[in-house]
Amino acid sequence: MVEHTRTLDFKVAYAIGLGTMIAAGIFSLSGAAVAMIGSSAVIGFVIAAVVAGITAASYSEFASIYSQNGGGYLFNSRTFEDRRLLTYSVGGSLFLGYTGTTAFYLATMDEWFVRFIIPESLHWLPHGSVGILAAVLLGVLNARGTEESGTFQLMVTGAKVAVLLAFIAGAFAFRGPATATANFTAQFQADAVGIITVAALAFITFFGFSAIAASAGEIIEPRKTVPRAIAASIVTVTILYALVIVAMTNSTVPPAVVAEEGETAMGLVAEGFLGPLGRTLIVAGAVFSMVSASNASILAASGIGSLMGQRGQAPRPFTRIHPKYGTPFWSVTTVTATIVAMIVFFIALFPTEGAPFGLNLGLTALTGFATLNLLLPLAVVNVALIVHRRKFPDIERGFRVPGVPLLPILGIIANLALIYNLPPKGVGTGVVLITLLVVAYLLWGGQPEMAELYQKVVPATPDTASEGTEKPEPMSELPESAEASVSTKDETFRVLVSVARPDRAPQYVRLAKTLAQGRDKEPFVQVLNVTEIQDQTPHEMVTDTAASRARRIESTLEGQELDVAYSVEGHTSRDIAFDIVQTAREDEADLVMMGYPEERPELTQAVEFKAPCDVIFASGFGDRGDPVIENVVVGAGGGPHHIGSLSTVRALAEQGAAIQVVSVRSIGSETEEDPGETISQLDGVDVEVRSVEAPSVANGLVEAASEMGGILVIGASRDRRLSQWIFGSTPDQVIKATDNLDLPVLMYATSGGMVERLEDHLFPVYRYLRRSIDSIH
Repeated sequence: MVEHTRTLDFKVAYAIGLGTMIAAGIFSLSGAAVAMIGSSAVIGFVIAAVVAGITAASYSEFASIYSQNGGGYLFNSRTFEDRRLLTYSVGGSLFLGYTGTTAFYLATMDEWFVRFIIPESLHWLPHGSVGILAAVLLGVLNARGTEESGTFQLMVTGAKVAVLLAFIAGAFAFRGPATATANFTAQFQADAVGIITVAALAFITFFGFSAIAASAGEIIEPRKTVPRAIAASIVTVTILYALVIVAMTNSTVPPAVVAEEGETAMGLVAEGFLGPLGRTLIVAGAVFSMVSASNASILAASGIGSLMGQRGQAPRPFTRIHPKYGTPFWSVTTVTATIVAMIVFFIALFPTEGAPFGLNLGLTALTGFATLNLLLPLAVVNVALIVHRRKFPDIERGFRVPGVPLLPILGIIANLALIYNLPPKGVGTGVVLITLLVVAYLLWGGQPEMAELYQKVVPATPDTASEGTEKPEPMSELPESAEASVSTKDETFRVLVSVARPDRAPQYVRLAKTLAQGRDKEPFVQVLNVTEIQDQTPHEMVTDTAASRARRIESTLEGQELDVAYSVEGHTSRDIAFDIVQTAREDEADLVMMGYPEERPELTQAVEFKAPCDVIFASGFGDRGDPVIENVVVGAGGGPHHIGSLSTVRALAEQGAAIQVVSVRSIGSETEEDPGETISQLDGVDVEVRSVEAPSVANGLVEAASEMGGILVIGASRDRRLSQWIFGSTPDQVIKATDNLDLPVLMYATSGGMVERLEDHLFPVYRYLRRSIDSIH
């Protein structure tokens, strides 16, 4: 069975939308808009938000049905399945829209660099140079694979909002609330054409809602979370934009200078409110916002390219996953090349003034080009919603747009009205390029979908069955008594075994069975293999790989005499640790067992600290086929993790293992570890106590275990978060010391609630204070 584990909750989904919307639009268009129509720019931004909100509602309904990545291209493909030219046009237009938006962000960032960062001695560089360099660097990062955690997304978005709030607060503090409000009111202009023009240009700033829908495949409970996150992000951004306009209308910079500065006016305005530090803050926030939003758009564009390749509407190499980086390399490369070409075309070759043949384009035309290629697909999404309601009336919809078909029709009209008010040169350039792409597709004819080709070659199995088909969970062939033992979770001791290398599955299943024996319940082993996905890669593109790994594990286990009930499943996830913890929680595992990936300590820590049950990390077992453990060495130290490990030591003793408790005295020290508590916890077990002298506790334990020829059981360190930053915790030192030894190690971590986790964080401080007091006495 292959499942995909979603990792993004509401906070992260909200941050994705908010972070994508807070980009070049607010930092560049706010100054230009105020220079054009004064405080009436607020109305233009609100109109853009309303138009975006109508289409966002359609996106929300579709996302509540098709909880997968793909956004508008996916929604139209599912609605107009047989109209391949239409779906190709939508996909191609969205591809141009995302790449055009990124080009706009980076070209705007280039203007900020030229105005505020690059010294005048380097102003001879062609315009767009910084933007092109940034595009190439972002392309390389995405081609090699990047992992942007939800926590990082929240922090980045929080920083952006903090910068804007500082700017707004500076304006009100400088002018005072009453004066600021009066200045804002006095600058209203009854310019309907100007307001609609600003709304058309500002629409690009609200398209970030699509990033939430495009990530639906990674969002937990997408039917509820996607609509809520979209609505919350649009409302929040609209309020922020309105307050920024209020601040801009209270600028100490003369209106003529604001108009002349255009895209970079906000930096000068901030300097007037907050001084040089304020300007630096806004410049840093603007650059960082544009880079992060550009990265999000590159992710979306490469995803569209990959999906179009799967449907045979783009070159097949777009679907290829790089064997080393795990990313759709050719799709990302094409996206990067397209962005660079747009910056060169609109900014370097045909700038705002002095362009050859009188073809003056520049940032304004680029904005129009990008917005056109976003508004056209969005209009089709509104049409698709109406058609979808009639075509699939009985399909379950987690969210329903009210007032269908009237509201979607209003959205279509509004989208077309905004297109009418876009810069003509940008619209003209967009129409020409879209027409060329359509003609190229008609001449090419496309290719069959990859799913069709796959079904022709490989017969359907439970792992490759079509979507919507119930997939039975793979289960090994077992005696009836063994299968009956897993019928009820309460009757089994469930060990979740995370296996990274399929060839090691038999050894880990045997070890898990051994660790589960001696309990009051029958052991059951749940084998899990997680295929990690890069942010640039749609999970649908690695499903076959995950299925192949799961089948390989099954076939490897089928030829083994394991004598234990087990199941095998494959998952795809962008966060392996989250997947393991979530699976353990949902399936009510009693114990998690996994290898100790030395090259990824953050993985072991995430599982150790978040697992809902105890965790055992196994190291050094390699290809051992014998599940019998004859000798066990355990330390004499204290701590909850050490005490927790003794239940496993006791279980191994009941299976016949000899137990040796080792008390280590560090060389040069007169004190050694007290084995009393350990021995008392092993009451009734035949225990041998041994004292050794060694440079460290880790060295002493490893030396004793090597001499005894058994396995070493250690508890996770309570001060691991602190000590590993300096010299590594005792478990880390043990694992490192056994690199060249044939010595298996089990590291045990007990689960705990909030109190226990707080104790773990405070324990290093407590131990330091205790030692300081003891040294005084």
